[in-house]
Amino acid sequence: LAELLRMGRLPEAWIAPPRTRELRELVRYRAKLVALRSGLKAQVHAVLAKEGVAVPMSDLFGRGGMQLLSETRLGTCYRMRVDSLLDLIDAFDGEVYWLGQAIAARLRHHRGYTAIQAIPGVGPTFAAVFTVEIGDVARFARPPQLCSWAGLTPKHHESDTTVRRGHITKQGSRLVRWAAVEAVQHLPYDWKLRADRDRIAARRGRNIGKVAAARKLLTLVYY
Repeated sequence: LAELLRMGRLPEAWIAPPRTRELRELVRYRAKLVALRSGLKAQVHAVLAKEGVAVPMSDLFGRGGMQLLSETRLGTCYRMRVDSLLDLIDAFDGEVYWLGQAIAARLRHHRGYTAIQAIPGVGPTFAAVFTVEIGDVARFARPPQLCSWAGLTPKHHESDTTVRRGHITKQGSRLVRWAAVEAVQHLPYDWKLRADRDRIAARRGRNIGKVAAARKLLTLVYY
């Protein structure tokens, strides 16, 4: 250990300050509520599938979808379950909205939080995830280190003269990795990163295209 320290090769852990840890608690809790709400919505779809009800719209919980749910005749037990699930979804909507407002209020004077939202595809929710989970971005010397920390770099297997690269490591911050991949799926049509994503996807597959674009987006977040 002393020899590694002398050569500057001893890795150090970064401990977030108390305020950042508190904000992480809110951001992670909001993400957990969104995941639970998605599970409730999936149950509504499952009930309709059991009753053989087709859903023609892309968003069942928009205005048209809610009208469909209210007008569709279901068995008594199925109707009770759908109504209960809708009440729970409404409750989760309120909590998610309240947490989003609280997080935005706490970060409104954060320069990084404001700057990140200039990147197309990154709104207040993703910006909060990046800002809070990454913390002090200066602890990463270069963008590739940030991408590696987020688990968006491929596995590296090397033996003698043979080098093999596998799937991404998926180590590090799961929330940052999720936010980066989700953000590149909402890019404007006229932005170069979207063209790069589609070009790589056409050649190597959709998932590889999304991950490659997510690494480029995280590089922009770093700067």
